[in-house]
Order: sequence, then structure tokens, then C-alpha cells
Amino acid sequence: MILNTELEYKGDLFPATITDYKKDVDVLYFSTSNNVILQLTVLRDSVLRFRYTTVGKFDKDFSYAIDQNASRGYNHLEIDDDKEKYIITTSKLICHIYKSDLRNSILDAKDGKIICQDELGFHWEESYELGGDIVKMSKAAQNGESYYGLGDKPEHINLKGRRFENWATDSYAYGKNTDPIYKAIPFYTALHNGKSYGIFFDNSFRTYFDFCSERRNVTSFWASGGEMNYYFFYGPKMQDVVTSYTDLTGTPELPPLWALGYHQCKWSYYPESNVKEITNKFRELKIPCDAIYLDIDYMEGFRCFTWSKEYFPEPKRMVKELADDGFKTVVIIDPGIKIDMEYDVFREGLEKDYFCKRADGPYMKGKVWPGECYFPDFTRPEVREWWAGLFKELIEEIGVKGVWNDMNEPAVMDVPGKTFPSDVRHDYDGNPCSHQKAHNIYGMQMARATYHGLKRFNYPKRPFVITRSAYSGTQRYTSTWMGDNVATWEHLQIANIQAQRLALSGFSFAGSDIGGFAEQPNGELYARWIQLGVFHPFCRTHSSGDHGDQEPWAFDEEITDIVRKFIEIRYELLPYLYTSFYQYHHDNVPMLKSLVLFDQEDTQTHYRTDEFICGNQLLVCPINEPNSKGRRMYIPRGEWYNYWTKELISGGKETWVDADLDSMPLFVKAGAIIPKYPVQQYVGEKDIDQLTLDVYYKNGKEDSEIYEDANDGYDYTKGRYSLKKFNLAGNGDKLIIRIHKRGKFLAPYDTFKINIHGLPFKVKSIKVDNEYVDLKDVQFKNNTLVVTKEFTNLQLKAD
Repeated sequence: MILNTELEYKGDLFPATITDYKKDVDVLYFSTSNNVILQLTVLRDSVLRFRYTTVGKFDKDFSYAIDQNASRGYNHLEIDDDKEKYIITTSKLICHIYKSDLRNSILDAKDGKIICQDELGFHWEESYELGGDIVKMSKAAQNGESYYGLGDKPEHINLKGRRFENWATDSYAYGKNTDPIYKAIPFYTALHNGKSYGIFFDNSFRTYFDFCSERRNVTSFWASGGEMNYYFFYGPKMQDVVTSYTDLTGTPELPPLWALGYHQCKWSYYPESNVKEITNKFRELKIPCDAIYLDIDYMEGFRCFTWSKEYFPEPKRMVKELADDGFKTVVIIDPGIKIDMEYDVFREGLEKDYFCKRADGPYMKGKVWPGECYFPDFTRPEVREWWAGLFKELIEEIGVKGVWNDMNEPAVMDVPGKTFPSDVRHDYDGNPCSHQKAHNIYGMQMARATYHGLKRFNYPKRPFVITRSAYSGTQRYTSTWMGDNVATWEHLQIANIQAQRLALSGFSFAGSDIGGFAEQPNGELYARWIQLGVFHPFCRTHSSGDHGDQEPWAFDEEITDIVRKFIEIRYELLPYLYTSFYQYHHDNVPMLKSLVLFDQEDTQTHYRTDEFICGNQLLVCPINEPNSKGRRMYIPRGEWYNYWTKELISGGKETWVDADLDSMPLFVKAGAIIPKYPVQQYVGEKDIDQLTLDVYYKNGKEDSEIYEDANDGYDYTKGRYSLKKFNLAGNGDKLIIRIHKRGKFLAPYDTFKINIHGLPFKVKSIKVDNEYVDLKDVQFKNNTLVVTKEFTNLQLKAD
């Protein structure tokens, strides 16, 4: 007889008193009387890891997010205890672990002030439905605390007062405040009292974050399974927090320079004659473009790794002809593999048992573009290896240069939740689990396999991959975009915030569908979106094509001219953007900086959403409203030159900036040295025989740099690169520019053309490397001169 009884609801459970402590080099273990163990790892003086178990032992330690090359080590570690607590001290932090309940407080080692402390701290709830625990953490919010990051949430840049969910979701035509959308990046940065810290909750289950929404003085995060496992990063500068997180989760290798050019995409360009019509128009109108995209219609019946014999009968010839005209071909690849025994990719995956299965054994079947499909389990190493090998024909034989992974949340049509059921099973690299755990990393592992395929078959050139779905660490393999946005002014503003937020979350190589994917922009909106998009690391127009054309010439001649003008600015700034990417790759510095990241000490920046810094020295602010002749914007502290008029203004205030449709608010930091190329129709079209340096005078000092290499390939990893560091110093009647160079790469040009803006004196004498030169020899005119690229010291004086 089965009794009709209910399981007792136990509610929240908490750690009991600490009964045991032990130390293993940099890992500390605190055990309680009710089988809870806290494993505290000191990764760096400013980085701590907190990992809890409720059953007396830990499962295998495994994470897809962590870069195995992340730096580790500390200068000082001391452990003491008193009656109430254990005290862990590094050169940056003091961490208190309380003996009565395992709660912690983290203090600044220099001044002893609280940075972050537990409220309830770690607690959990047994999940009888799903198994395991619902793990929870609550922190006391400090006075005036603000929160940033969490990936591409379409929300205000400051997350305070809001609640979010991380569950990668196909979100066609999402709107402002839609949550969740395509990515799950459970990392945030907090700021209070001039100090910044960050928390990365490395849990791939469905996670939640509450930033003082339910309780105004409490910030909390929790997950529907897995471990309470989080990393704590301390600045006190926000940029140090972001760089520490980015170091932990990794950065991409340098992209080919063409990947930073302008890209054109549509669902869909076909047949071949349509593709050629589009590319020919770019060259005819002299609008620079480096990449053309093929959406699902290039395939035979939407079968991945195939070509439509009707639309693209000779893809190898077509791709070569496009390449000869400067266009790199990028194609889409989705995860769904059509169930079709005549289809060799499906047949091989079936024979090798590479597809995801339900809990009771049958394959996971779902409908996507080809119809009914099976889906590879990308969490198995042998499946990733197989998938990488499938790119041989596309990349090595046909000559495709980039791959775009879509629908990899994973998205499934016509089912509740639009994704795999929870009972689908995954290998998780030898840690078998349900889809509840693997869902958020599925797109990441697909992008990882794709990246390795391109790296193998495109060698010795660099791979270029784009993904829609991502988890923390995905930036190691791929660029990204924000998914299926809408052609509205609101979405223009959202795109700006999303790009800033992704950069704050370690994922700089990102951009939006310029002009909007769904619906149709008018010419004004498209022009304003281009103006924003050319300052995003990934710059691509993409549209559904259901509502009309969205190429640069699809509107009127005025709009075409404006779009050309700004794309040309993008191509002029390629060496600046490439240098910014180097700083991201090498130093973990985000390519875009929200004003709060740029100057956290100025409280006026804490809620600014529109203005941002591109690289280190360009201040950008898009126009977000129709019929605008300009806008009010906040100029950060310091001195800035108007890019168009060269007028010098002082910051720390809000001001009106004129900006007709053919302009936008754009400023350059005083003292900056901005490298520029001549306008090209595509990367590599011209031999660069002279590099332009736009120098913006400053009464004081400023550092700039330019990174150069072969723009593709891997010689830069062997020292064949050039990193020039510029030191500018001005004092009213003298300007000095010093260069320090590192690396073996020899740039193809011989001279710099130096344009000096804002010079407050008339130049009477010029020294190059401590030797006076005749003004005629350096072609000095209107504060412009030409000097050898080998100079190390340039002086301009008034006497």
C-alpha cells in the first residue's frame, strides 16, 4: 500500500558552527558540524575563490569558463584566528570567516574598511523536483552602491534596483528590459565609496541576480542547481576588477585586421547573382567593405556544410572571385543537423553516436530550419573534434574566411521554452549532466569547436568566428552580436548600452545588427546607427530582409554619402582600433569603456548610459532621437577636442553639442596621438607607405601607443610585432614627443605624417633626435610635418 503523504518542506538551510580548519598551500578548508565545507582559494592578492559543498565532499572541479593560462600567485598570505573568526590577510585584502555560521566579510588591507560582506551569506534549499540544491548567496549592500556588467542585458547601464535571470534564450525582436536573452554571463562589478569589486558566480545552471530589488539593502544571487562557487575580485579601480575577471576567463587571440572592417549581411543574399550585385555596388559607390555574409539559403535544404546547387553551383569559383575583389566570405552554421540518411553529416554523426539523447535513451529531436533535426553534444571532446573536421571543405577547399554560429542557445522551434527539454543528457567533458547544467554553455562549446576547425583549416591565417549565445569565457574563441534586435530608436540606444555592458563583462569583440534586424529603419535611423556602429569592435549591418533593403545605398543619396563618410572614418581608424584590440588581448583592457569605468571617482558618471570611450582616447556619444540637430551630453573630467571643429573644451560638465545628420558628438582626449590609415575599400587594398599621426596638444603629459604586425597570421607570437609607445609633453612654448619601440616587426611605411592640433605657439625650430632640422626638410606647413618612422625624440619650440 502506498500512502498519500507529502515530503516535508524544509525551507532554507544554513551552515552550522565551524568544527575544523586545514590549509593546503593556497587553499583553505573550513568544515562545519552539519557537513558544509567552504573551500577558500587565494588565487591572487586581490582575487579569492569561495566554493561550498553541503554534503561533506566536493565533486570534480571543472569549469568551461576558466582560462587555464590565467595568472595566479600572491605576494603575502597570513592566516590567524581569534574567538569569533579566522582572519586571512593578503597584501590587498583581509577576509574574515566567522566561526559561528561561515559568513564572511572582506576588507581593504590598507584602510581596514569593508568592501563586501555577507548578509545571510551562503544558504541552500533542497530541490526535491530537480535534485541537488538550490544554492543561494546574499550580500549586504553598502550605502550608495551601484552595479554593472552581467553581459548584454537590454537594461540601464546601472543594474541597481533590478532583478535578472541567466538562461540563454532565443529572443527574436526582444525589447527594452526583456530578460533573459541570448547570453548568460554571471559576472558583475560593484562600486561604493570609491572602491570597486566584482563577483563571478561560476555556475552554468539557470542563475538569478537581485541587485537590491526585493530588499533595498541586500544583493543576492542563486542557482537552481550545482555549487555555490564564486570568485571575488578587488580593484579598488573598476578597470582592475574587469581586467582581473578577463584574465581569469581569457581573451581572444588577435583577429585578422579585416575582421575589424565593415561587414554586410542579410537574411539572405542569394543566388550568386544577388551576392555579386551587392558586392559590385559597394565597389561602384566606393563604400569600404571587407566581408559579405551568406545566411541559411546558401545551403541545400538548410543542411549545414552543403551548398545549394541551384543558387551557388560553383562556390569555390565564386568565393575566389569575391576574394579577388577584396571580399571575405562568411557563412552561417547552425547546430541542428537534418535527419536524413542521404546526408553524410547526419549519417556520420548517427553512426558515431555523436548526438544528444533524452534521459531514457532516444535522441533529442527538435524542429529548426531544415525540419526535424538531431543536435551534436558539443560537451564531448570527440564531438568537438569531429565538428572541427567538418570545416575542411568550407575553409580549406572553398576558401570561406569566417563562420557565424546562430541558433545555438540552443534554439528549437514549436516547443515550450524554445529549447531542449531538461531531461536531455550531456557528457560535459566527463562530468555527465542534464540540460539544466549544460544549456548555458551549449553555444559556447559549439563556438569553441567551430573556432578550432577554422584555426586548423585556415592556418597560417587567423580564424574569425561569431556566436549568438555565450557563457563566461566564450570570448576566448569568438566574437558576438546582440541577436535579433529591432529597427527602432529605442533599440539604437539599447545597442549602445549592450556593447558597453559586454565590454564590462570581458567580451569586447561585439556589435549590434546595424539598422535593426527586424522591421525597417528609415534613412535617418540607419545613418545614426552607422555612426554608433563604426565605434563598436564588431561592425556589421544585418537585417531580416522581410521589410526591405538595408544596404548603405538603400535610402537616398544624402544617407549614402553620410554612411560612406562614417565607414571611411572606421577605415582611417583601423590602426587605432587594432591597437585597442591588442590592449584587450594582451592586457585584458576592455575596448569600450563606460564613463563609470573611465572615471569612477566622478559620481556623475555612475548613471550615464549614452557616452562611452572607444579605446582609451575617443569619446563617443550617439544621437538617439529623430530630427536632432545635436544633443546634451556629459563630457568627462579633463580636456577634450571636438573631433570636427578641433575646439578644446574642459570636461566635468554636461553640455550641448551640435550634430546635424552628417555629424555626431565625437571628441578626442587632449594629448592623444591617434594613428590613421588612408581610406581603403578593403583591408590590404593599398600599400601603406605613410602613417598619419593626429596629435592633440596638451599642456601636460599624455601617453599613447600603436601596435602593428602583419595584420594576419601568427608571426606576432614569435616577436614579429611592433609596439610604439608615445610620450607627449607640452608646456606652452614647447612640444616634445618621445617614442619607445618594442618588437621585431618592420612596418611597411618609412615616414609619419604628423598633424598637430591645438598648438598654442608658432613653431620656430624643430629637433629630431636632438638635431635641429630645416623646416623645409620635414615639409612643415600649417602645423603638419613629415618625419622618419625611426625617430625617438621630436621637439617643436617657439624659439
